[in-house]
Amino acid sequence: MPKGIFKVPTATNEPIKSYAPGSPERDELKKELELLRSQELDIPMFIGGEEIRTGNKKRIHPPHEIAHTLGHYHQGDETHVHMAIDAALKARQAWTELSWEHRAAIFLKAADLLAGPYRQVINAATMLGQSKNAFQAEIDSACELADFFRFNVQYMTEIYAGQPESAAGIWDRVEYRPLEGFVFALTPFNFTSIAGNLQTAPAMMGNVTVWKPSKTAVYSAYFLMKLFKEAGVPDGVINLVYASGPVAAKEIFSHPDFAGFHFTGSTGVFQSTWKAIGDNIEKYKTYPRIVGETGGKDYIMAHKSCDAKAVATAIVRGAFEYQGQKCSAASRAYMPASRWNEIKGYVEAQMKEVKMGPPEDFSNFVNAVIDETSFDILAGAIDEAKASNEAEVIIGGGHDKSVGYFIEPTIIQTTNPMYRTMEEELFGPVLTIYVYEDNKFEETLDILDKTSIYALTGCIFAQDRYVVESATKRLVNTAGNFYINDKPTGAVVGQQPFGGSRGSGTNDKAGSAINLMRWVSPRTIKECFVPPHDFKYPFLAE
Repeated sequence: MPKGIFKVPTATNEPIKSYAPGSPERDELKKELELLRSQELDIPMFIGGEEIRTGNKKRIHPPHEIAHTLGHYHQGDETHVHMAIDAALKARQAWTELSWEHRAAIFLKAADLLAGPYRQVINAATMLGQSKNAFQAEIDSACELADFFRFNVQYMTEIYAGQPESAAGIWDRVEYRPLEGFVFALTPFNFTSIAGNLQTAPAMMGNVTVWKPSKTAVYSAYFLMKLFKEAGVPDGVINLVYASGPVAAKEIFSHPDFAGFHFTGSTGVFQSTWKAIGDNIEKYKTYPRIVGETGGKDYIMAHKSCDAKAVATAIVRGAFEYQGQKCSAASRAYMPASRWNEIKGYVEAQMKEVKMGPPEDFSNFVNAVIDETSFDILAGAIDEAKASNEAEVIIGGGHDKSVGYFIEPTIIQTTNPMYRTMEEELFGPVLTIYVYEDNKFEETLDILDKTSIYALTGCIFAQDRYVVESATKRLVNTAGNFYINDKPTGAVVGQQPFGGSRGSGTNDKAGSAINLMRWVSPRTIKECFVPPHDFKYPFLAE
């Protein structure tokens, strides 16, 4: 076997393509969309490298076109979850013993495949299956996921290079072992990049995984699994199952070899999972690593010294890109009374240009929300605001699910800073605004801090640098990703590691070495070159 201390290629962010009219990538993507729309896929589970079909088929349709069928996936049960665990554990020894540079090579290849021949396949699948427009799909499923692969390889090598000092006559070293068991990855619908990172980050560090995607993102998960196989991920290292949440949880969280949980989703699911793990703690060989990002009630805080046009753009982009279905999406905003009419005017002007419809029409900025459950929650909150004496719908407010799950981008203005839509995560294109008196800025910062259980993202808009500094300090615990004069969305791997605390999760920062460290169990090795032959220390002498 060749020996060496290998240097991996320096990670750089994947360039984002424009998809402007006449561009080659626009033509390529439209062709791929047409191709996928013309097919009905039969989507199996992947366990131990085998395609598993149960015959219990579930239909997949675009959220924006309920009548169209993209395909069917094969629903599994507890037996398939057991199969996936067994397959992972069977693959574990060979995978953990594989030299790290070969694991690195697999995921570097995955990044290049994704940036090249798989780019428009993944983009089109995300657009159709999750109703995401071309630009949002590009920055997510193509660019961010390629960034995860490349930067995680770099972080992996940096972790391995982290070694202790050694005293004279001793060699101290640390080896970063994978966890003893398997990792369960439970992935969300809203980011294909997250769906591709939650199982590969542990796998990159030598772990084996059982992966359950959201049922509303099985379509793109299928293409991700094909990508992993072509990149060379060995059979059994990543096992893809489509079982219901309770069925998967019962089997996985009672297994003695359960070693880690990598999650993005709702706070309720994460908290109930944590309880289940705690209830079963005596069954496990090791204490499981629990890593989760669970959403937010993300804010825009504007000061009277703000740039009004910049605030308006942050509202439109931050609240309504991908229909507000981002963990980081702005869903509450605090506006100074002296500037509100000006800001509101700019928002209204921009919103007049916003189009809503299917993502296949590239002129549509807003598409459909993910499913009927989400639609009903959002429509209910909007209608409640319309009837409230504490709130008023000032922009949008329409909703229609006759063709697809379309919620019109909606802005609610409230007189109560603790109004329900200021506190609760709705996960859709609904922003609530509270207008405060200019001289109550500090008081409003306190209100902002206490309003929500979440602490994921937030931003301050101010041109007064003293205000920027004081607000940044005052709001220190309100957001794991904090922005100054920018919208609270759009974190980039390698630039802004992502995650929050409080009710938003464990803040283990996806897209950084912090996250990868959670998937290893270090072993310290001390080697003494010339060991002592007598127990007596000098102080014992007469």
